[in-house]
Amino acid sequence: MTVTSTHRHVSVLGRLAVAPEDRLTAAARRAVAYLAVKGPVVQRSLMSMELWPSVLDERARANLRRAIWQTPAGWVTASSWEVRLEADVDVDEARRVADQACDNVSLDARQVDLLTRDLLPGWYEDWLLGEQDSFHMVRIQGLEAVCRNATHLRQFGLATRAGLAAVSAEPLRQSAVCALICAHLEEGNSYEALRRYEQYRGLVDSELGVEPAPEVSSLVDGLVARPARRRRGA
Repeated sequence: MTVTSTHRHVSVLGRLAVAPEDRLTAAARRAVAYLAVKGPVVQRSLMSMELWPSVLDERARANLRRAIWQTPAGWVTASSWEVRLEADVDVDEARRVADQACDNVSLDARQVDLLTRDLLPGWYEDWLLGEQDSFHMVRIQGLEAVCRNATHLRQFGLATRAGLAAVSAEPLRQSAVCALICAHLEEGNSYEALRRYEQYRGLVDSELGVEPAPEVSSLVDGLVARPARRRRGA
């Protein structure tokens, strides 16, 4: 019986992992990761060039043949022109989830969890850097949208979880902080809203030397402690 891609899964969020678990050589890991991010189908010539940019084309093609040969059976198929990953990939689902969030589609906790991890953190390869930056922005925008949507639906647990994930990833991002503060306020949690504002205020002061923008400060007007007015003659 032929094993279809629905029976195999590659994770590239947080770390590289395959299911069912298989032992992958270093070369096979790089090939599977590349296909998971760039694929599922890529041209052999482009793949070899991007994975081994510092060697001659002939050597790069030989390295790719070796990597494909070392990959356990069923994970990839290859022709003389193309290489295909025969697996589902978590980052593909994460991108769909982010799009749904931005379209105000209600999501569950498992879907939101896909947006809490970056793409292959700790991997520093030229072919990957742009993809990492792009997905990072996609997931932050998705988390912010989840936070706002869940707040509107009064799903405060999900809202604060998404908001905290966005702020943790981008502590200086104003829109993420605003979304989280609004979630706390709508939940009736003034203390957490003010605490989050004060943390952000201290951070922008130490990192940027500025005060929070008026649209942030206005969220907690009436909550921020004011210095007591001195009495005359004191």
